[in-house]
Amino acid sequence: MSSVGNQAPGPRRSSFSNIFELWNRKLHYYIGLYLLFFVWLYSLTGLLLNHSTWQFQQFWPNRSVSSEERPIQDPAPGSDLGQARELMRQFGIRGEIVLPVGRPTPTRLDVRANRPGYNYVILADLAQSRARLETTHLNTWGVVRALHEFIGVRPAGASTRRNWAITSVWALSMDAISFGLIVMVVGGYYLWWRLARKRAWGVVALALGVLCCGTFVFGFRWLWS
Repeated sequence: MSSVGNQAPGPRRSSFSNIFELWNRKLHYYIGLYLLFFVWLYSLTGLLLNHSTWQFQQFWPNRSVSSEERPIQDPAPGSDLGQARELMRQFGIRGEIVLPVGRPTPTRLDVRANRPGYNYVILADLAQSRARLETTHLNTWGVVRALHEFIGVRPAGASTRRNWAITSVWALSMDAISFGLIVMVVGGYYLWWRLARKRAWGVVALALGVLCCGTFVFGFRWLWS
């Protein structure tokens, strides 16, 4: 009886290990497929940001700018964000709204809105019931580069809440990428440790990665402090 009791935990541990390894491999497979194009996108945009002098990606000199001025219906009294949305609705534009920290006068409202490929500026004179819209259209390289930074973060002193649904969805996708990379890295450590013949070179690669990352995060700060 005692012999059976002593042997019982063995198969349970083996079964748990097999299930864990199975799901770890599945997560690697499916998370890797989800991350594939996001990683490619960030790799491409990272290169563009790191080498802004490359001629083929000079999107700003090739931008197109247009403007129009027309009468508007004064937005109903309320918050600046609500009035900004009403002005954008009248012009038929959408995007992440960036409002100035303060208004010059109660009858003046300046609105900036951004979406990949487009930058909008609305200069509204509520006393005259007129507004001017300036639109900057960027080419494909400008759109690709903007996606690297398109998270809806506000300048210091302004509201930090995102106000466009697409920005929130994009930010959630970035959260999913970060979480997915963490899961893949942790699972990768387990898969590496299971391959006994690869442990030595794995330790070398891990040590080099830690050393390189630590140098950028802590070492340079110490050198130039």
